[in-house]
Amino acid sequence: MSAHHRQRPWRRPVLSIAAIAAVAVSTAAYASGAQPSPSGAGPSAPATAPLDDTYYEGALGKTGAELKNALHTIISEQTKLSYGEVWDALKTTDEDPENPDNVVLLYSGRSQAKDTNGGDANDWNREHVWAKSHGDFGTSTGPGTDIHHLRPEDVTVNSTRGNLDFDNGGAPVDEAPGSLSDGDSFEPRDEVKGDVARMILYMAVRYDGGDGFPDLEPNDQVDNGSAPAMGRLPVLKQWNDTDPPDAFEKSRNDKIFGIQKNRNPFVDHPEWVAEIWK
Repeated sequence: MSAHHRQRPWRRPVLSIAAIAAVAVSTAAYASGAQPSPSGAGPSAPATAPLDDTYYEGALGKTGAELKNALHTIISEQTKLSYGEVWDALKTTDEDPENPDNVVLLYSGRSQAKDTNGGDANDWNREHVWAKSHGDFGTSTGPGTDIHHLRPEDVTVNSTRGNLDFDNGGAPVDEAPGSLSDGDSFEPRDEVKGDVARMILYMAVRYDGGDGFPDLEPNDQVDNGSAPAMGRLPVLKQWNDTDPPDAFEKSRNDKIFGIQKNRNPFVDHPEWVAEIWK
């Protein structure tokens, strides 16, 4: 590990964007007991009690491996998208709340036009937060298309992140203010550190070796290569604590529930991270 690292305690049919958003709002509102806002911006943050009484009922009162297994069973009930369908999904889930024509890029924090998606410089593309080479699942339907960990990102920044593990430290990343990178790790900007952690830990619970997919697990190292592992767990736990879910992340979870029909439990219950990974 580089010397500068700080060891600190972290085919359903394609729908139009408008249709996906409508489904997301209605489904999330039903699940949470929330009502859409008068402005049509979507439901308020889910009420914990209705969610716990329904969606998370089978997980309540459990800790450790029992909690992880219960959550795996719950969130494995989902609609799977094709990689092509991910484009339209992200235009809904990551829509800029201040400009509905744009998406917000994960590491860059930049608001960019939805129709600039592609593979050229300054386009945005589909970033796999759990790097698809870590477990070699590629873009196959399943982990490769799970929008809980797929986010819009600038093409160049996506390339810089590549398949690096997550850790603290490095040099500033061009076009991603606040993000750092070096030869073995990537540190996202402070505003999305917790988001990154909760996406990685969602993947570890959802994909446990069943369904023909690899068993994804976090660990306490970098340079994981093609192993189905992602580090560093202590740093991810720290990021989860220091950057709790904000309104954008909660809204994104609701929208994904409307599209993919499952939730990221660590957005709804960030405290469950410490209950599973002690």
